Amino acid sequence: MPVLTTENAPEWLRRHGLGDGFGGPHAKLTELGGGVSNTVILAETPGSRVVLKQSLGRLRVAQEWLSDRERIFREADAMRWLAGKTRGGRVPRLLAEDRGDFAIAMEAAPAECDMWKALLFRHVFDPAHARAAGTLLGSIIAASWNDPEAARLFGDQTVFDQLRIDPYYRFTASRHPEIAGYITALIARSAERRVSLVHGDWSPKNLLLAPGATDNPLWAIDWEVIHFGDPSYDVAFLLNHLLLKSLVMPARREALTGLALHFTAALRAELPPAAGWVEAAALEHLPALLLARVAGKSPAEYLLEEHRAQAWQRGIDLIRHPAGSVEEAFTR
Repeated sequence: MPVLTTENAPEWLRRHGLGDGFGGPHAKLTELGGGVSNTVILAETPGSRVVLKQSLGRLRVAQEWLSDRERIFREADAMRWLAGKTRGGRVPRLLAEDRGDFAIAMEAAPAECDMWKALLFRHVFDPAHARAAGTLLGSIIAASWNDPEAARLFGDQTVFDQLRIDPYYRFTASRHPEIAGYITALIARSAERRVSLVHGDWSPKNLLLAPGATDNPLWAIDWEVIHFGDPSYDVAFLLNHLLLKSLVMPARREALTGLALHFTAALRAELPPAAGWVEAAALEHLPALLLARVAGKSPAEYLLEEHRAQAWQRGIDLIRHPAGSVEEAFTR
């Protein structure tokens, strides 16, 4: 089972029926970041762009963090299941799957796409971006709401536990007894809410935007943590990233609060009537995620010491005095 590299990727692509051109003189192969959990390679020719992704068993973090490599095939299943079922954005199309190499290939977003995270740090605060993120997430929740096939395919939450609950929630609780009770109870409540698909990493780094596009400008990537469970987790995950950025960029707090409100309004418009509890449940996850991105196994890399202290205090405050709305959580 080879580790995929820019050197052997052309042969892998050829072997999986994706053409010979990736080994030619006009091809360009680039290893992307891949986060802490994957090797990711972008393969380009003048007429094609393909992303190869191979899962790692031991993640690239200081603390030991292991995960089942089979998670890559849940990502493949997600791309297949969601095809044609979403609004407001796009899910990449699956092109190849190799169970021996724990690798898949998918269509790549257009070259001009930017990560929403990068745009935010460049002070591009476009409400349309937030609305697209809310519409796409809401349509995923609505399409899978109490769907028996989605529950059967994605009911196993092992990878979500390995990559989110354990390193974010349990790890943080184990080192901070003063919040352990809140986090333990939150884990239990959330585990009982099994109603729809959950992306598990609904973050601005996984939402790519094509400038100027009017039809589905948003691409959602990185589906390896997908499962059937509590949709409020995804809502809180995105809100947490916006809230953290408002601490790092205090002069832009009003704009980031506005994005959070546009996101939740667009989400609300897509949700089924039975999902009225989702936003309130997201506010339960929000302080735990704030604290986890300071003290968990995967701290937010852009937080300076002063920001970590502010995020920690805000998380503790939101546990002691729960916010009644998204706006209050951002502006208190």
